[in-house]
Amino acid sequence: MRRIFLIILFLNCAIFANADDKLKIITTIFPLYDFTKEIGREKIDVTILLPPGIEAHSFSPTPLDIMKLNKADILIYTSKYMEPWIEDIIKALENKKLIIIDSSLNIELLKESGHKHQVDPHIWLNPIFAKKIVFNISNGLSSKDLKNKEFYLNNLIEYNNKLDILDINIRDKLKNCKHNEIFYGGHFAFGYFAKEYGLKHKSPYKGFSPNAEPSSKGIADLVKKMKKSQIKTIYYEELIDPKVAKAISEETGANMFMLHGVHNITKDDMKKGSTYLSIMYDNIEKLKIGLECR
Repeated sequence: MRRIFLIILFLNCAIFANADDKLKIITTIFPLYDFTKEIGREKIDVTILLPPGIEAHSFSPTPLDIMKLNKADILIYTSKYMEPWIEDIIKALENKKLIIIDSSLNIELLKESGHKHQVDPHIWLNPIFAKKIVFNISNGLSSKDLKNKEFYLNNLIEYNNKLDILDINIRDKLKNCKHNEIFYGGHFAFGYFAKEYGLKHKSPYKGFSPNAEPSSKGIADLVKKMKKSQIKTIYYEELIDPKVAKAISEETGANMFMLHGVHNITKDDMKKGSTYLSIMYDNIEKLKIGLECR
């Protein structure tokens, strides 16, 4: 019995030691969480600040989140434009050993056309930029955990190949389309995506804030253009009531499809194992329908 007890005690100690060896990483939004999982795998313990089902732009950290950050090894965020609270939080943290990764490093951020001083933070929706984000994450993990640098690098290479395949699929499936403009009944997040793949976009909303309201003129102009272009699809964003898209659909007879911005996912999506890649491939199929691609 004594030998069995000692073996159990040893195994428990080994388990906790291994758990302590893992990098404790906190990410702000879902795509960063998913990318980090792909790079770190079993070497890390990664969590996400944003609770499932919560709209990303209106989120701000709680005191409990601050406590978690003070015990973490690495914090990964998108940019000060996606997380405007990040700079104040970093200044307030007591954890001086925390490595902070700005995943937008070396990515040229765009000012949204017509929206003065508004910088588009949705860099992850362009797979080419997603590769840069993943590179920044891999570098950050390696700087904290040098002994596993090769492991992270190999995973980076493998995931970059998947992002390359995604990029090829988008170009292939959206190259022979009747239309080249995305009509969106929400806050448009696909500016980087549209620019990369030669698409236009129109939304009645100004800016990216979830509190922003569309103008009646913006809605009327969109409806008029949809009727003139004979567009049969209006897209809407995830996790927000698509009331504007519904009104446009009723006015034009257009079908409604969700074009997922991958800011965050629901609890059900999390249970199903939804990933950045699975969501993006679903977006491609919906764009094929709306743009009437052959």
